[in-house]
Amino acid sequence: MKHKKKKKKKYRLFWFFVKLQFLLMILAVAGIGYYYYGGYAVQIQNMKEEAVQFARRSTPADFRAAQTSVVYDKDRNTISTLKGEKDVYYLTYEQIPIDACAAIVSIEDKKFYQHNGIDYKAIIRAVKAMLENGEVTQGGSTITQQLARNIFLTMDRTWQRKVEEMFLATELEKKYSKTEILEYYLNNIYFGNGYYGIQAASFGYFNVEVSALDLSQIAFLCAIPNNPTLYDPLTNMENTLGRRDRILENMYEDGKITESAYLMAKAEEITLSRPEYAKNNYVETYTYYCAIRLLMEQEGFAFQTEFKSEEDREAYTAAYNDLYAETQKRLYTAGYRIYTSIDLNMQAMLQQAIDEKLGSFTDVNEEGVYKLQGAGVCIDNDTGYVRAIVGGRSQDFAGYTLNRAYQSYRQPGSSIKPLIVYTPALERGYTPDSTVTDQYIEDGPSNADGYYAGDMTLRNALSRSKNTVAWQLFEELSPQVGLSYLKAMNFSRISSEDERLTSSLGGLTNGVSPVELTSAYAALENDGKYRPPTCIVKITDSEGVEIVSAAQEEKEVYKTTASRMMTDMLMTAITEGTGSGLGVSNMPSAGKTGTTNDNKDGWFAGYTRYYTTSIWVGYDMPAELPGLSGSSYPGQIWHTFMENCHAGLSPAEFLPYVEMDLYQKIRRDALGTEDVTMDQENNPEQNEQGENE
Repeated sequence: MKHKKKKKKKYRLFWFFVKLQFLLMILAVAGIGYYYYGGYAVQIQNMKEEAVQFARRSTPADFRAAQTSVVYDKDRNTISTLKGEKDVYYLTYEQIPIDACAAIVSIEDKKFYQHNGIDYKAIIRAVKAMLENGEVTQGGSTITQQLARNIFLTMDRTWQRKVEEMFLATELEKKYSKTEILEYYLNNIYFGNGYYGIQAASFGYFNVEVSALDLSQIAFLCAIPNNPTLYDPLTNMENTLGRRDRILENMYEDGKITESAYLMAKAEEITLSRPEYAKNNYVETYTYYCAIRLLMEQEGFAFQTEFKSEEDREAYTAAYNDLYAETQKRLYTAGYRIYTSIDLNMQAMLQQAIDEKLGSFTDVNEEGVYKLQGAGVCIDNDTGYVRAIVGGRSQDFAGYTLNRAYQSYRQPGSSIKPLIVYTPALERGYTPDSTVTDQYIEDGPSNADGYYAGDMTLRNALSRSKNTVAWQLFEELSPQVGLSYLKAMNFSRISSEDERLTSSLGGLTNGVSPVELTSAYAALENDGKYRPPTCIVKITDSEGVEIVSAAQEEKEVYKTTASRMMTDMLMTAITEGTGSGLGVSNMPSAGKTGTTNDNKDGWFAGYTRYYTTSIWVGYDMPAELPGLSGSSYPGQIWHTFMENCHAGLSPAEFLPYVEMDLYQKIRRDALGTEDVTMDQENNPEQNEQGENE
């Protein structure tokens, strides 16, 4: 009986394998048919022929060449040049330290000396990842493949580019020796922060030739190219050190270094010594940032500010960082001509205003950077482009320059009220003359002056920055509705945790950046139409052929009438309210102050018909500054800069808004109801809410 069962089991197993083989044969035939009749055979053959031509035409000079990119201001004066400097820092194989070769091979391509340009096992891993994720996301590239991609191909994450990369790698291996390929590779890979090649990186991070570096420093440099953003030693030193240690361990396991050398190198403390010229100023860093994002967008990258889950956010961030780093490389080698909207005269005015108003604060941190800082952004209301951007006080020191104008996010205080409370309320039937009630709210906010005025107009509530009124209005709107306006204007750090009433007072989880706040106020001036902030007008190649333009596309965020009413209310805030006396002489001005709890952040945001500008003042590490308010240092900086940049301009009136009775009639007609206003007839206890000036 048992014998019969075993025989039956073997019989079923036999036919299972027969059927499986038959199925695999069918799939193979189908795959071959799809390959040929679907056109892929021709496509791949063309890619192979193209790769052969690339390799045959290549010369050693191709691995030394780098075109200089140039950045221009609005008048086409040169702002800066971006050059990889490969020719200056190029090293022959004999000049490259043997430890550098061993380190890069151990971490990037262990089978470099055995394969013919392709590591097939690594390719299989990459294909598996591609099938799981829908795109090429990891692994598979040998040193030769990376070299082929960097010199001859684009950074597209497609199977076509991957196949062409493989063909080109095998052809390069036929033409060049392993030592030549390694020489070309170490002179061309990107080490972050504008450094191409290991010699340039050595000067950039240690200010000496690579031949003067020890084992630990060499491994440290070789940790960067795998992901120059993740392993950037200026911002992620711990990540860089961790990968250095993995490289040293690999070198020890591969027999390239002794155990004692491994332990000594791993224990060594790394200290960077960057040359003075490595510092970038605020115009340059913002220009590069805008140019990179514009080129990423051209490649089809979809920018996001909202995510369904933390996993989605992490996946997006990884994809963003990868493409950002790859695109950044091209700025130094592609020979771009980058035309910007930057006005260097206005830039100097804004920098001078910040420096002078904060000049008496001389305390510095451990790195020698001024503790008290300021930032500002100015947008041209006619075009929507950024005219000036300052990310901190002027200071000469070697090291990384944080551009606080777009890289720092701080609590906005009352400067957020017009954006998420008052203008949305105006869209829902309120008017500047609607009656609201400034009153005590149990478990609610207090006013900065500790006084409750009772019934008052919406205009006065804003100009006097009444927190209780903003709180009540925000509750009536709902935090979700109020915050939706910021999300529509691409505020990047708004989270679900911000869906609370304290947001009406500027109590956001992560805060906002000066460039975000400026672009939002510029939307109010522009009849509610938002234009994404940028300083890039267009980018061309070295021959003048346009690659991409940043034509401003407007998106309606606020209704025109509501925006114009808000402007009228902000004019009162700057003549009679918390911004009193800060307006531009003989020029209609609108603006709002903002101060956070304990006087840690001060803001002033406002505009004329010509320009919109916002100013932030505070410490990088939030701390109380006695006397700081939106009307003190930020307001004074705003006033000084706006006075200077409006010199000689004719007064320009803001556009009037529709009369109230006509406005309400329009809303009644649109909504089909007789009662669409929420003014004097409303129950004030249902309406008002406020924020903290």
